[in-house]
Amino acid sequence: MASTKQFNVGIIGYGLSAKVFHIPFIALTKTLVLHSIVQRSPAPTNSAPDDYPALAAHHTSAAPMLADPAVDVVIISTPPDTHFALARDALSAGKHVLVEKPFVPTSAEADELAALARSRRLVLCVYQNRRWDSDFLTVQQLVREDTLGRIVEFETHFDRLRLEKPTTWKGRLGMQQGGGVVYDLGTHLLDQVFVLFGMPTSVSAKLVNQREGRLVTGEGEDEQPDSLSAVLSYARTGLLVYVRAAVASAEREQMRYWVRGTRGSYHKSGLDPQEDMLRAGGKATDVGFGREGEERFGRVCVVGEEGKVEERVWPTAEAETYLRFYELFAEAVGSGREEDVPVPATQAAQVLRIIEAIRESARSGGMLLLSKIQRYVSQVKQGSRSS
Repeated sequence: MASTKQFNVGIIGYGLSAKVFHIPFIALTKTLVLHSIVQRSPAPTNSAPDDYPALAAHHTSAAPMLADPAVDVVIISTPPDTHFALARDALSAGKHVLVEKPFVPTSAEADELAALARSRRLVLCVYQNRRWDSDFLTVQQLVREDTLGRIVEFETHFDRLRLEKPTTWKGRLGMQQGGGVVYDLGTHLLDQVFVLFGMPTSVSAKLVNQREGRLVTGEGEDEQPDSLSAVLSYARTGLLVYVRAAVASAEREQMRYWVRGTRGSYHKSGLDPQEDMLRAGGKATDVGFGREGEERFGRVCVVGEEGKVEERVWPTAEAETYLRFYELFAEAVGSGREEDVPVPATQAAQVLRIIEAIRESARSGGMLLLSKIQRYVSQVKQGSRSS
């Protein structure tokens, strides 16, 4: 039976993530109550105290919030180089924790936080909201129902025309700190691939700075690739997964998915509309929220009678919306059970292992077996314990 107890939520960070992806959904989740916000430097045009004057508390640092026994849940929506320390401190203070993606820079850090949460019997969740994108739910349905037959190639894109370098942490942090395209957009793409197909056998990848016109080896701490091209291989089924993100893609309709199977294929352009709707002030409870019009539907080609290929419009699944993530997260907080967490830290750690393989492949210029990354992570952990 679902818990009816209400839990007080504190948010660390007051940027776009907190304002668009978290606070509106806390307000729509019955068992969660926004209690307090940490904003380091409120300004006249960007002030949590002005926007939410009725909250129990406002802080300019995390320590007072973490020391407050009234706070049950902490949401971390700060730049990724701060995530590990804040999550560790919040768990140590006895709080359930939700961390924005990218989770942490390394799988070893993810494993450490997961173990800490388990030892304290606390919920630790990663905000991978795009598991609830309507187009991804459509792809899941096609794969689950075997509409396309055995999947032989899966292509997933996050391409844009963004030739100006961001002025936020996305343009400041290097990969060592959880910055760069592979941690930002790549995390979304790789998380979806992981949900669909699990861990690959091997990875081959190139990291590129398309804005500057050069390959990125990943050897320098400040390296900031803005584009990614990777091939993930699955030895057991022969599946090849192509993961691509670019900032120099001049298209009227950006490709999102191209899925090919033994009995058919699916092609989809454009992004799930939820983020744009939220940025425009929409709410998940609005009529039509997250739904696409027919002009944005994908296309399915199937092999019909006598081997003839037939194409048809394929309606995008009705979005469960990002509210479903919050409902599941609240249920996990209520139960306190790790198995109820919608995106557990252990899964985020596996995605980080894929990222580490991508980085190593880009550095070495060759294909990397995932087993090598697993051994490397194990060696790092053993070295840390013995030091």
